[in-house]
Amino acid sequence: MRSIQFENQSITPGKVVCIGKNYAAHIEEMNSAVPEQMVVFMKPNSAIGTTLRAVADEPLHYECEICLLVKNGDILGVGVGLDLTKRDLQGKLKQAGLPWERAKAFDGAALFSKFIAAPVDPLELRLELWVDRTLRQSGEATAMLYQPSVIVGELNTFLTLDDFDVIMTGTPAGVGPIAVGEHFEARLLQSDSTLISASWTAL
Repeated sequence: MRSIQFENQSITPGKVVCIGKNYAAHIEEMNSAVPEQMVVFMKPNSAIGTTLRAVADEPLHYECEICLLVKNGDILGVGVGLDLTKRDLQGKLKQAGLPWERAKAFDGAALFSKFIAAPVDPLELRLELWVDRTLRQSGEATAMLYQPSVIVGELNTFLTLDDFDVIMTGTPAGVGPIAVGEHFEARLLQSDSTLISASWTAL
């Protein structure tokens, strides 16, 4: 089983619960429609990786997301992560009305920073993704269609959130392909202060 870091502990999430289409600007850039209800899909523990790859059978795209660590059905910690996507395959699956897991749940499809204790108000969180020192993505929790407490509350109505499960809360606008050699730095901020960051160089 794959592990992540919370404070100074190594912990093992049972699953990664992902929220799709949670920022209006990202929905627009994908030429998609605002969903009538919260979009939920899963990544297994085996999707957790440490290496940023540019290709896995086909070119991969990045999506940077604010991530929540769960305990006792509530938010324990926060971090930032990359949801890696086989975009061409995802498009074909969408057209056929099929689930996205082949494009989203493959081995190594989720990369995470270290997690830290959650702030009192998760709505103060925002993310930045810098690629080769250029800001590619920026998004605030307040801009989410389903904000962190709403996400957790709704998930608790129909599935069991086990201790140390991770929730990826959706990506803002600015997604795109990964090129070999690019340097990615993902930052989680509270107001103007960086809480945690993680970096990868694409292989």
